[in-house]
Amino acid sequence: MQKINVITIDGPSASGKGALSKAIAKSSQFKLLDSGALYRLYAYLSNMNFKSNEIADQIKKNVIFELGNQDLSIKYLDNDVTDDLRSEIIAKTASDLSSRKEVRTSLYNIQRNFYDGSGLVADGRDMGTVIFKDAKLKVFLTASTEERAKRRYLELQNRGQEVNMRELIDDIKKRDLKDSSRELSPLFPAEDAHIIDSSNLSLKEVFSITENLIKKEFN
Repeated sequence: MQKINVITIDGPSASGKGALSKAIAKSSQFKLLDSGALYRLYAYLSNMNFKSNEIADQIKKNVIFELGNQDLSIKYLDNDVTDDLRSEIIAKTASDLSSRKEVRTSLYNIQRNFYDGSGLVADGRDMGTVIFKDAKLKVFLTASTEERAKRRYLELQNRGQEVNMRELIDDIKKRDLKDSSRELSPLFPAEDAHIIDSSNLSLKEVFSITENLIKKEFN
């Protein structure tokens, strides 16, 4: 298989793959695909009563992704909807919709088209197993349930949202079971993925490990 200049970062919810992907994209000057944001966009537009066959067109025509110094921002019809997409309601809706074949099919080509021949970092749950099987480097990032709940708790608190740690732990466990047992694109490491457990590692340490892998695979 001909390998393409893509780095996939897969893993369960709140494992730190988003922060790692952004750090890599900035360091390597690669484009960034946040597939979770695409599914949340799908949920957001679905809640606006767009039909399944209309949502992909809305994303292609009216959505802009911008990776700035701090974070990835998403604009829909020139309105910044980044914070709206990070609410727990949208996240849960996106999780439910992601198990449907028509949803995954409609977003497949959009995700593939993020790669334009130059470098791309693709963050998600099936980037290395389904969307970019031909990626040059695949990373599967994981962490303990408790550590992931703690990270999610702090993230939501910083956004001014009320959260309950016990509920977050239960929700993460349910999402893990759903993601790993679903029929379509279940969550699991690709055979050629490098597995990194970030439970006791800082972002800087995980980035250093990944950077060494990039040097090995891309040089």
